Amino acid sequence: MPYIDLRSDTVTQPTPEMREAMAKAEVGDDVYGEDPTINHLQELAAEKMGKQAGLFVASGTMGNLIAVLSHCQRGDEVIVGKKNHVFVHEAGGMSALGGVHSCQLPNQPDGSLLLEDVAAAVRPDDLHEPVTRLVCLENTHNGCGGVYQTPEYTRQMAGWAHSRGLSVHLDGARIFNASIAQGVPVSQLAGPVDSVTFCLSKGLCAPVGSVLCGSQPFIAKARRLRKMLGGGMRQAGILAAAGLVALDMMVNRLGEDHVRAKKLAEGLRMVPGLQLDSGTPATNMVFLSLRPEVHCTSDELIEKLKERGVLIGATGERQYRLVTHYWIDDACVEEAIEAFRRVVG
Repeated sequence: MPYIDLRSDTVTQPTPEMREAMAKAEVGDDVYGEDPTINHLQELAAEKMGKQAGLFVASGTMGNLIAVLSHCQRGDEVIVGKKNHVFVHEAGGMSALGGVHSCQLPNQPDGSLLLEDVAAAVRPDDLHEPVTRLVCLENTHNGCGGVYQTPEYTRQMAGWAHSRGLSVHLDGARIFNASIAQGVPVSQLAGPVDSVTFCLSKGLCAPVGSVLCGSQPFIAKARRLRKMLGGGMRQAGILAAAGLVALDMMVNRLGEDHVRAKKLAEGLRMVPGLQLDSGTPATNMVFLSLRPEVHCTSDELIEKLKERGVLIGATGERQYRLVTHYWIDDACVEEAIEAFRRVVG
């Protein structure tokens, strides 16, 4: 049974153009720096992000961990939002593998951190306390509803941090969604920070991989850490080839996903028993919950929708996230709305 899979944009499969490019990819040993397809991808990614260099990594989680380890020493502290992916969903890697302490601040509804909160969190020069070294941002912000951060916010936060000797890393897993939603070049969102990761394997449809971008010295250090973490992937140009197609063909169409997310939300608002989060969707994610009068657990709703060919994911008890992507067309949106009507309405 073919499913309408709204659980995440990570479920996207490579397009026919990607499969062809992967089959024809020119490859070499990337640990030696000799894979031409990976080198091309890294150069293109860095150019788009407004950085000097890039590094192809297996996942966004690996890219974020390498970034933290590149910026920080053991015992240093990272300022991060309580809902940021790097803190909530990355298995505690910065602490477990890097010995890096985290200071968690409340995220605002738009996913941002208040500058005054960050300022208050910076440690004094006291041998009893960890050294504040890094501020981590996220754009788009998954834990706050797929909302995007503005160029103005990023410039302000990065400028303030740099004036105090701090570095800034941006988890930009879906930064191209943020760029398209605002109609601004992605370099305006990534340019002010010291490092940025973005995913090729979410809305951009590539099967595997992310790219970490920053200065030449930063990426040289990151490359060594990637090897330490087991990320030297040898002839991975086969994967990078799909990433090149993603950057060439999949970025500008992300607006279609945003439009379909809005259509999905409009239809679901008309279904009795559903309560949509305020402001949803900002990009390609629709967040909703069941009203009290609906007597159904999260697992029960997920199973009933699956029986009707629709897959969704829970974000909490009776709370859900629906994500549109390349493989969700207008017909899928209508079928999903109808499935909710029959199950919940």
